[in-house]
Amino acid sequence: MEWLQCIACGTKYDALQIRYTCECGNLLSVERDTRLDRDAFDDRLTSRSAIDRSGVWRFREAVLHTDKVVTHPEGATRLYERNGLFFKHEGENPTGSFKDRGMTVAVTQAVRVGATAVACASTGNTSASLAAYAAQAGLKAVVFVPAGKVASGKLAQTLAYGATVLSIRGDFDAAMRLVREASERLGIYLVNSINPFRIEGQKTIIWELLQDLRWESPDWIVVPAGNLGNTSAFGKAIREARAHGWIEKTPRLASIQAEGANPFFRSWNEAFATRHRVAAETVASAIRIGDPVSYEKAVTAIRETDGVVEQVTDAEILAAKREIDMMGIGCEPASAATLAGVHKLRAAGVIREGERVVCILTGHILKDPEANYRPENIHEIEATVDAVESVIVASPLGR
Repeated sequence: MEWLQCIACGTKYDALQIRYTCECGNLLSVERDTRLDRDAFDDRLTSRSAIDRSGVWRFREAVLHTDKVVTHPEGATRLYERNGLFFKHEGENPTGSFKDRGMTVAVTQAVRVGATAVACASTGNTSASLAAYAAQAGLKAVVFVPAGKVASGKLAQTLAYGATVLSIRGDFDAAMRLVREASERLGIYLVNSINPFRIEGQKTIIWELLQDLRWESPDWIVVPAGNLGNTSAFGKAIREARAHGWIEKTPRLASIQAEGANPFFRSWNEAFATRHRVAAETVASAIRIGDPVSYEKAVTAIRETDGVVEQVTDAEILAAKREIDMMGIGCEPASAATLAGVHKLRAAGVIREGERVVCILTGHILKDPEANYRPENIHEIEATVDAVESVIVASPLGR
């Protein structure tokens, strides 16, 4: 069985207690003392059971101990290999982002503790995921989003699944502060990544990736960094995989931030002596966050994996997105921060020639449809074959 434990003072709490932080104010982690054999997880790869086909609940003994789960199922995403790199595409989850992995666990826990309503602050992907899983579980969903700062694809999903949307006059960080206060006053179950059960779901990205690679660790795992939930979850996943003897080598984490939303990078540059907060602005809306709530856990993850933090410009993100899109994979802008980061780290000699690198793509290409338009590839022509030929000859395949 699992329990909640403070990452700072070590105080333990019952797993069924609704709380997100310790009395001392620090974050909580889900812990357990069960020793697990990865062979059982591998055996489930051939199962036709819905729970085993989930890339989260396949690892259920190390995620959450419960007999009733809320699952689509999620996970089981593809690992692509292109141009000497691997891309784990979490945009292939049911609502189009990695958030489904954490949300299946958080909403399952909400049902487990008897919640009737769930809430989150979101730049878009969390709200879409929450709305879908809440609808499946029959829970009321309330999402807090920064007004005018959410991509249309993400907002459309959230509304379609029936969530109540509160458009906040302020940025994501203001929405995060408000949802925490409102959840406490109104007794609504909070499912942002401050909720430790979200992290339990998101860590399965790494375990499934390791399964994809036959449990041979890559040298690097590169992830976009916004609220730092994934950086935190990945550190925990690697730590537990080592503790259970599933892997022999610790992969290094590289957390990539947008230059306009770079508080973690600024702290990294000072050896984490100061926790920075910024007014965030970037084309990569999913990581447009200036005060990440999972900061302390992410610091531990970077330190334990001998990881690095890097920043990239919006221009570098969009150039990398075009590369990924032209590979036939596609992703939303925040995902492309990974490839942009790889280019920068390789140029600096941090990632060396021949090292095996996995980029985590966190969101589907249609999450931010406005970022996909390439007017140079649209040609208005007369309805004649001659007109078609003139375009095809001038730009083969429209490229």
